[in-house]
Amino acid sequence: MRKIVAMFALTLLSLGSARAERVVQPFNSDWTFRFAHGFNDKPRRVDLPHTWNAADALSGRADYFRGMGVYEKPLVYDPSWAGKRVYLRFEGSNEVTTVFVNSRFAGEHKGGYGAFVFDITDLLNPEGKNSLTVKVTNALNLDIMPLVGDFNMYGGIYRDLNIIAVDPLHISLTDYGSPGVYLTQQEVSRERARVEASVLVENQGAGESAGTVSVRIKDGDRTIAEKSAGFSAAPSEVSTVRLPIEIEKPHLWNGRKDPFIYTADITITDSDGNVTDRLTQPLGLRYYSVDPDNGFSLNGERVQLHGVCRHQDRAERGNALLPMHHAEDVAIMEEMGVNAVRLAHYPQATQFYDLMDKSGMVVWAEIPFIGPGGYPDRGFNDLPAFRENGKEQLRELIRQHYNHPSICFWGMFNELKTHGDNPIGYVTELDSIAHAEDPTRLTTAASFLSNEAPINGVTDLIAWNQYFGWYGGKPSHMGVWLDKVHKDFPKYRVGVSEYGAGASIYHQQDSVKPGISSGYWHPENYQTYYHMENWKAIDQRPFVWGSFVWNMFDFGAAHRTEGDRNGINDKGLVTFDRKNKKDAFYFYKANWNKQDPFVYIANRRHDRRTLDRTDITIFTNQPEVELTVNGKNIGKMKADGYGTVVFEKVDLIPGENTVTARAPKSKSVKTDITDSVTWTLIK
Repeated sequence: MRKIVAMFALTLLSLGSARAERVVQPFNSDWTFRFAHGFNDKPRRVDLPHTWNAADALSGRADYFRGMGVYEKPLVYDPSWAGKRVYLRFEGSNEVTTVFVNSRFAGEHKGGYGAFVFDITDLLNPEGKNSLTVKVTNALNLDIMPLVGDFNMYGGIYRDLNIIAVDPLHISLTDYGSPGVYLTQQEVSRERARVEASVLVENQGAGESAGTVSVRIKDGDRTIAEKSAGFSAAPSEVSTVRLPIEIEKPHLWNGRKDPFIYTADITITDSDGNVTDRLTQPLGLRYYSVDPDNGFSLNGERVQLHGVCRHQDRAERGNALLPMHHAEDVAIMEEMGVNAVRLAHYPQATQFYDLMDKSGMVVWAEIPFIGPGGYPDRGFNDLPAFRENGKEQLRELIRQHYNHPSICFWGMFNELKTHGDNPIGYVTELDSIAHAEDPTRLTTAASFLSNEAPINGVTDLIAWNQYFGWYGGKPSHMGVWLDKVHKDFPKYRVGVSEYGAGASIYHQQDSVKPGISSGYWHPENYQTYYHMENWKAIDQRPFVWGSFVWNMFDFGAAHRTEGDRNGINDKGLVTFDRKNKKDAFYFYKANWNKQDPFVYIANRRHDRRTLDRTDITIFTNQPEVELTVNGKNIGKMKADGYGTVVFEKVDLIPGENTVTARAPKSKSVKTDITDSVTWTLIK
């Protein structure tokens, strides 16, 4: 009898636990797709993530299709949804998304880069067939950010779509697509952390509900802090429950050195003791500051930010990326020694922010408020609908990614012009909203206007997109400019939001000469020289709070006619398909990654040569390199302060030449490290 009672109790416990689990079901496979203008066309099968511009935009067609696509799929009602609320959560769909369930309007979202959620419970038929129709358009719309952009505006449902079924009493899913939980780090030091957990409890039941919200902070399986509070919520009401939490001697999230993350387990229990919803959020405790003279500090220690920018597209896929693509991008950044990323020029996938947290990258996250830079048109028109849409996208960005410890900066704009409809007042308004939404983080922006332009003084920090040596000037001008802006505006906290030069791995030359920025000659060795000189200037000025290479990877820009083919911005340190790391990548690796020993011979792809005497440049994070050519020992050289060794005027012989660089083993490196290339001298 006792066994039966025990088994019955266990069954009830299991049922109670099952009720607590929100059901998250991917809804990505076996869609049909057609263009709205082709209603006589036969729909084709697609899986999400999907974009219809992977072919035309990436072929360099500036007039790639920007219109409406229609996605359709049957929706089978799951019996486990009975008594629950059912939501659709789109991770990202560009740009206006209109949803119909059983041919009835379910909701519309304007904006191509944030997540959004619709409650479809009351539109579902539990007894019969259901259908889902999603209409998406990426046509230019003057009411929606961005109006312009030096990148492709891929159309489609290009991130995951999930169905979420949850108890009527649950953590809200509809607060700007956020998790419904905000972990505000009110005070953090090495001695103590004070965190306020704000939990949005939504009651979609028929009557008033009361219960308890509990928050457990866990280090692995060990609970280190816990807090509970009661609540009551009327039908269709969202109640905010705030719970103060203190942690003594916290283990800090310390960037690449130690990206430690606690987990916060949030539980809702109703008045009968039933758990109705659970959610887990990351909690990485850290404190940081930016000083006009000494730059960025994390947890009380100055950290030089080795930053890059990242667009969310790649060859063949466009912006419809899979988890493996995000993970590969982060692994390549880690190899180079990156510790900071500007996610340009829009919110990116939640998974990527998760990876940033786990890898210890410091993140600049921004809204798509983008000016045209050197192109015509405008990034701001003073339309009421545009202003409201920008505010909504800013709130989406902040609320959806509030709990990511990697994010330290909210970006307000990129390369805006100030003639005509002047955006300064609007930027000021956005900046105020950002601080009201999140008083713990700093705001920044990427300017390309003159140092004295008033718009540069709106945000907490300011950075500039500067291309000395590519779009005019010389690389040596970077240091001159930085010194001037620091002298003229001593209160500004100055950063470099973009710097870079185009490079094709197929464009090789004997001497270092500038390419043609807007033309079809982008030699790889000039990009290398450009980055060597620019990084030296930045590195020698500790007041620079952060610098971000433009760009980590080549990316799609259909309107560009330059480099080795149309439609690509080739300023990346890695090719669009991620298969080739350009020489400049290894220069940065030599400077930023001291943990993984390597030696690399630059100009390696210049494998058919006409000069019988050449300089050989080697990048390494080891102290010394020995060079041999065709088995002949050329000598040993110490690396300079920037991980560079140059053997000058080395003789080659007609035909094949084998060039080998060797960094000898040492106390810390147990074996020789070598690199070898073969060059053919043509006479």
